[in-house]
Amino acid sequence: MTGYLYIAPWLAGFLILTVWPMIQSIYFSFTDYSLLEPARWVGMSNYRNIFTDDTSFVHSLKATVLFVFLSVPLKLAAALLIAIMMNRKLKGMHFYRTVIYFPSLIGASVAVAILWNNVFGVQGLVNQLLSVFHIEGKNWIGMPETALGTLIVLAVWQFGSSMVIFLAGLKQIPGEYYEAAAVDGAGKLRTFFQVTLPLLSPILLFNLVLQTIGSFQMFTQAFIVTKGGPVESTYMYALLLFDKAFAHFQMGYASALAWILLVIIAAVTALIFATSRAWVHYETEGS
Repeated sequence: MTGYLYIAPWLAGFLILTVWPMIQSIYFSFTDYSLLEPARWVGMSNYRNIFTDDTSFVHSLKATVLFVFLSVPLKLAAALLIAIMMNRKLKGMHFYRTVIYFPSLIGASVAVAILWNNVFGVQGLVNQLLSVFHIEGKNWIGMPETALGTLIVLAVWQFGSSMVIFLAGLKQIPGEYYEAAAVDGAGKLRTFFQVTLPLLSPILLFNLVLQTIGSFQMFTQAFIVTKGGPVESTYMYALLLFDKAFAHFQMGYASALAWILLVIIAAVTALIFATSRAWVHYETEGS
């Protein structure tokens, strides 16, 4: 009882702010609810309309899946590369790590999203740099072909949290492995693929799952930078959910969208864990 007494504040918050809203949400997903009137039971109508009549659902799902499958690998690759560079004993390395990690502290903020809008605008920094080489820039955010790419670049730029986790994993790899590889005549590239990457694979799995889940829920950047446009090329799933809930007050419909997203994320996460048996290696295997 003493233990439960100590965790009572957290437990109360978890039950009231997490479990109860989830129960309400799954109930509202089967209702027509606008916040202003009592919920009216409609059964599977919300789910049926989402899959058969809502073209925005298809567009947002395509944009979100494309964003996830492009941004997550690039982000993890950048994070791992920078982590390897930061895993050196150089003077002032702590300062460099702090500077490199800093963008991730503010990366999801509204201010940075607005800054990103200006960077890739017609008169933005990117076009100014291109003009130095006499290259005519374009409205990167205002064109369907490039708008999603600007959000992907912004996501990759926020590699700090993954980098820190990779760096912690790199420091746990015993130096004897690298010494043995050097004695065998392995070069840097072969050492990376034969020593570093296999021993780092559990950390890679952890980062992959976290970043995949977070990318499926991406909202702030798309809402501020592109507002879902142009031509719904960056109309992320979370934007669709937000519009249905708070622009059209279709809370029941938005709840159904939320649970569909939960199922999609769970399915993708389960697929990652299923495939991890082929490429994730643990030191305790075979012992």
